[in-house]
Amino acid sequence: MAYSSNTTLAGGHRLDGLSVAGTSWRDPGQGLTVLVACAFTVAQLLLVGPHMGLGWDETVYVSQVSAHAPASYFSAPRARGISLLVAPIASWSSSTALLRGYLAALSGVALFLALRAWRGLFPARCVALGGTLFAGLWVTLFYGPQVMPNYWVAVGALACTGCFLRVHEDGADRRALAGVAVSAALMTGMRPTDAVWATAPLLFLLLFVRGWRRLSLLAALVGGLLAGAAEWIAEAFHSYGGLLRRLSDGSKIQGGLGWHFAIGDQLRSLAGRTLCRPCTGPLPNPAITVWWFVLPLLTLLAVAVALQARRPARPSDTLVPLACAATAAFPYLFMIGYAAPRFLLPAYALLAIPVASALLHLVTGPYGRWRPVAAAVAAAGLAGHLAVQFAVLHATAERTAADHRAWSRTATELRRLGVRPPCLLAGNEAVPIAFYAGCSSAATSGSNANSTPAAITRTARLIPVAYLDTPTGRPPSYARGWRTHPFGDVRIRVAPAGAGKGHG
Repeated sequence: MAYSSNTTLAGGHRLDGLSVAGTSWRDPGQGLTVLVACAFTVAQLLLVGPHMGLGWDETVYVSQVSAHAPASYFSAPRARGISLLVAPIASWSSSTALLRGYLAALSGVALFLALRAWRGLFPARCVALGGTLFAGLWVTLFYGPQVMPNYWVAVGALACTGCFLRVHEDGADRRALAGVAVSAALMTGMRPTDAVWATAPLLFLLLFVRGWRRLSLLAALVGGLLAGAAEWIAEAFHSYGGLLRRLSDGSKIQGGLGWHFAIGDQLRSLAGRTLCRPCTGPLPNPAITVWWFVLPLLTLLAVAVALQARRPARPSDTLVPLACAATAAFPYLFMIGYAAPRFLLPAYALLAIPVASALLHLVTGPYGRWRPVAAAVAAAGLAGHLAVQFAVLHATAERTAADHRAWSRTATELRRLGVRPPCLLAGNEAVPIAFYAGCSSAATSGSNANSTPAAITRTARLIPVAYLDTPTGRPPSYARGWRTHPFGDVRIRVAPAGAGKGHG
């Protein structure tokens, strides 16, 4: 048996280009991952567009570090990692286009690094195909340039799992060990609870399975998780009444964690519903959801291929990311009563490379020879899948941009009515519109409750205050006597004292 490698492991495993029994696993297309990452960045800029205004959650995260508007109420489930990520731009510029371009470029770099973590575990063409499958989903392209944490949890989970497997195979790989810690910290900095779910199988292996126990790896993983979550934990005690109270409040905001069969909700969200709450109505066109039903079949095939062990990679290189994908998806499929497609991004990222290996197994025979018919069918199916994903992405981006333009128009109308900074907004969609207008926002109920009617009334004597209502909505008692200004689908109710100050 001949090896040609910088690092050769017992049993014929290698970390930098595989060559076993005369069969070269060094793919001449190592640069494919670079092309995938670059194409991902370009596709975001072309298909999503850098000028799409900020969404509701985005305004909350950006407001924490921006001088454009006061910081919005930061509810218990949120973490500040994404705010820190965008601070280099958002702290001094209010340009959405600049922020989108920054995130598109950064998300491309992150995808490349996450895929690179799998170098040597799978052939380069398999890693590149897996990256293409993940990056080609409309939800990945849509959220890559957004100020949202889910994509970053996904690439963190992908990188962490790949580095974890590399350290398991070669305990001397210090770069991979550092990769585990950094990736784990990235995940918990973005969404601590998601990070725990995504790494649960890794922790189980390290703690309970002989042959996987490695103290340095356990220290890197746990240390990374704690380092990323340190601010969130400290904030829990400082502002939320303790860690358990923050977790409890987060559960309530999500509708109460418990047994909820949300698979149907997730299916409905695949048509471009960024938040499906409540998630009612018919299922989307089968052309939109068919890939979701093919995914489990390819996952089973990936398991079968891995267990055959006819390639240098161990079965665990496939089984471990699949286990992490299952635990990452579990709470969003079975524990909350609504859906958002971004919730499953970590699971999609972890499934991508094993599924890519299954596809390559279908289209290649012994010694890597192509099966022309199978390859043609797979290529046609992949092309159709990408076409559907891009169609859903286009419709979703157009609809979302229109909603954001409506918020911007309402903010302009508020300024015309004299509601200018410093100011306060309450009512329907007050959080994002307040950011657009440069105001604070207030709510007396719901997940963003941070004030009382008496406090809003007192504030109206000092600064401009407005209540935003729908045409058929019933305003609260404190706003019923305020002047009403119909504006499209919004009824703007301006407090008299605030309006007078604004005009003055």
